Amino acid sequence: MVLNWYAIFGAGVFNMVLGALWYSPLLFGKQWIKLMGFSKKEVAAKKKKPMGGTLAGAFIAALVMAYVMAHFVQYTRAVGPVMGATTGFWLWLGFIAPVIIGSVFWEGKPVKLYVLNVSHWLVLMLVTGAILASF
Repeated sequence: MVLNWYAIFGAGVFNMVLGALWYSPLLFGKQWIKLMGFSKKEVAAKKKKPMGGTLAGAFIAALVMAYVMAHFVQYTRAVGPVMGATTGFWLWLGFIAPVIIGSVFWEGKPVKLYVLNVSHWLVLMLVTGAILASF
C-alpha cells in the first residue's frame, strides 16, 4: 500500500485551517462560545494561555486522522474528489456523528452545539476524503 504523504500532510493542514476559520469570530466562534456557556472572563483567561502545545497536539491528531482516512480511501478504492468525499461522508456518518451526539445525551450540551460541531466535522471529512482520493 502506497500512501501519498503530501496529500496526508495537506489534509492535516486543511484540518487546522478549517478549524481556525470555523471557530473564529468570522464564522461560528461567537455562537460556539455562547453555546459552550463560557463567560467573558473564561474566554479572556483562555486567550492568555499559551497555545503552542495545544496546536501541536491538534496538528498531530489531524495528521493521524488523515493517515487513517488515507487507508480507508484506498480500501474503498476511491479515486477522485467525489468518491473521496463519499468515503469521508460514510466515515462521518458511521463514526463522527454518532460519537459526538453523546455530548447531548450524556453531557447535557445543547443540540445547536452538536449541529455546529458535527457540521464542522462533516465539511472536514468530505474535503479530507476529496483531497486524499485526488492525489
